[in-house]
Amino acid sequence: MGHQGGRGERRISSVFLGIFAVMAVTGWAVWTGYSTSTGLAVFLFVTSAWIVSLCLHEYAHARTALHSGDLSVGAKGYLTLNPLKYTHALLSIVLPVLFVILGGLGLPGGAVYIERGRIQGRWKHSLISAAGPLTNVAFAVICTAPFWLDALDGVPMPFRYALAFLALLQVSAAILNFLPVPGLDGYGVIEPWLSYRVRREVEPLAPFGLIAVFALLWIPEVNFFFFGVVRDLLSALGVSDLETDCGRALYRFWQDAGDLCQAR
Repeated sequence: MGHQGGRGERRISSVFLGIFAVMAVTGWAVWTGYSTSTGLAVFLFVTSAWIVSLCLHEYAHARTALHSGDLSVGAKGYLTLNPLKYTHALLSIVLPVLFVILGGLGLPGGAVYIERGRIQGRWKHSLISAAGPLTNVAFAVICTAPFWLDALDGVPMPFRYALAFLALLQVSAAILNFLPVPGLDGYGVIEPWLSYRVRREVEPLAPFGLIAVFALLWIPEVNFFFFGVVRDLLSALGVSDLETDCGRALYRFWQDAGDLCQAR
């Protein structure tokens, strides 16, 4: 493939730029209060920001794989940040967004297909798997920065709440992704270090790993423990339960956010 093809393979897609533009405009609308419905603006801002983070999560996998020896990721369109290029476009975007709407849970997105046979070295395989959830960690650090830097003066309450809820999504996604469960990135980090026999036995379970984790989260005790860990981490980063709860309440604009969260 010529030089031109290489550039085309890495050109940022108009789909991603469109999503990013929605995030920027609605973020501005939440900040300035320039919208007929603050809740709707928060909903669009958080949803578009969440999709941007899903795209960057998968891009991190692909980019690390490229530098590790899998040159096929470019031809597959993974370096364009276009979510429609993922292995399962529907699962990659629609399901995670649906989970945010239904339960305020940062579900890991779909996958980019890495040709692992092209990559030599266990550390490289582990790093490729870790790159995605580390992106969620970076997003969480950025979202919570105004809180732990004590730089919230002048930040409008709705924007503050939206950031807190977005941080909750990133933290929950990072934790879920790092679980050493087949099919999740956490297992991908440790898999290269396991024996061939163990890997062969675990391989058929991979498609069901995320389903199993999701099923476990339906158990009240497990859910309580999981979100307890998420909230403890957010608290350590300066984000209170009130702020994340109000962020979720505003996000669900079709419900009443309550007087407490309507403060401007």
